[in-house]
Amino acid sequence: MILNMGPQHPSTHGVLRLLLEIEGENVVRIMPDLGFLHTGIEKTCEAKFYQQVVPLTDRIDYLCPMTNNLCYVLAVEKLLGLEIPPRAQWLRVMLNELTRINSHLVWLGTHAMDIGALTVFLYCFREREDVLRLFEMVSGQRMMTSYFRIGGVALEPPLGFFEKVKEFAGRFPARVDEYEDLLTHNPIWTMRTKGVARITAEDAVALGASGPTLRGSGVDFDLRRDMPYSSYEKFQFKVPVATEGDVFARYIIRVQELRESIALVRQALDGMPEGPTKADAPKVVLPDREKMKTQMEAMIYHFKIITEGFTVPAGEVYQAVESPRGEMGYYVVSDGTAKPYRVHMRSACLANLQTLPKMCEGRLIADVVAAIGSIDIVLGEIDR
Repeated sequence: MILNMGPQHPSTHGVLRLLLEIEGENVVRIMPDLGFLHTGIEKTCEAKFYQQVVPLTDRIDYLCPMTNNLCYVLAVEKLLGLEIPPRAQWLRVMLNELTRINSHLVWLGTHAMDIGALTVFLYCFREREDVLRLFEMVSGQRMMTSYFRIGGVALEPPLGFFEKVKEFAGRFPARVDEYEDLLTHNPIWTMRTKGVARITAEDAVALGASGPTLRGSGVDFDLRRDMPYSSYEKFQFKVPVATEGDVFARYIIRVQELRESIALVRQALDGMPEGPTKADAPKVVLPDREKMKTQMEAMIYHFKIITEGFTVPAGEVYQAVESPRGEMGYYVVSDGTAKPYRVHMRSACLANLQTLPKMCEGRLIADVVAAIGSIDIVLGEIDR
C-alpha cells in the first residue's frame, strides 16, 4: 500500500510530506517530499545590501536565529578582513549557546509529545520562556533577534542583563534533572526509543549527517572544537558522543548538550572581556547613536551605510558553524558591490533528513514519528 503521511501542519516539524510504501505495518520504502515552505530567501539576499541580509537569516531556522546570524556575519567578515573585538566574540558565544538551549528545549518538548509524553512539553517551555525573555532584553525581540551584526553586535547589553543570565544559569541544571527524571529511566520512553531508528556511523557519514544525528552514531565531530570560530578555542567543553545510533542515543546527546551549553554560558559570563562591542571600521559598522548626534563625520557614515550599503572586496567564502542541528554553512560570493552576488545556505536539516529512509525502512510505521523527531528537522531551513 502507498500511504501519504502529511503534508503536516507547521506546528509539528514543518510542512513535510512522506510517501510511505508499507506492507502491513512495516515500512518498505520511504520518500520525503519537500518544498511546501519555499520562501526564496537565498534569491532575496541578492537584492539586499549586506547588512540587510541579517534579518533574512533569522527566518530560515526560526528556532536558532542567532546561530544563523553568526554564520552569515562571520562569512562577510572574512571577506572584509575585519578584526572583531574580544567582547563581541564572547557575547556571540554566550548568546549562541543560549540559542542552542532554546532550540533543544523546543525539540525535547515536541519530540516527547510526539511519542506520547505530554508533561515534558510544559516543563521545557517554562525554561524556554526564560531564554526568550533574555533575548528580548538584549535585542528587543523574542525570536527574530537580528542582534549579531557585521563587525560585532548591535548594542552593548543593557544594565542587569548579565545578572539575569547568571540567575538563569544557576537554576537551569536542576531543570534538566527534572526532564531526565521524567524520561531517561521511564520504561515506556525507553521502549519507544531504544533500538529504534538505528543508523550506522558509515551510513551517517555517507549521507552527510552532522550534529547530534552524527554524534549519536559514534562520530566525534563538532565544529566548535574542530574548526573553532568566535573564540570557541578559549572555552572548555565536552562533546557528547554515543555509539548506539538510535532515537535514545540522539535524545541523550541533546540532554547532555543542554548541560554543556549552560556551562559555556557560565564561562562566558565569568571571563567576559571589557572593551567595545563593534569593530573599528567606520565605513562598514554603524557609528554609535551618541556619536552620530554630535559628530558630523559619524552622521555622514551612518547616512551612507544605510542608503548605499558598503562594498565588499570581490571573492568567495564558505563559513560553517555548529548549529543545534549540525553543520550550518553559508557560501557568500562578492562581486565587489554593496550587494552579495550569491548567498547559499548549507542546511544541516536537509542532509539529516536524508538519513530517514535508512532509519525507517524495514521498521514499523509507528516508529516513523519517533525517527523524524529524533533528527530534529526544521522545514523552513530545508525549503528556504
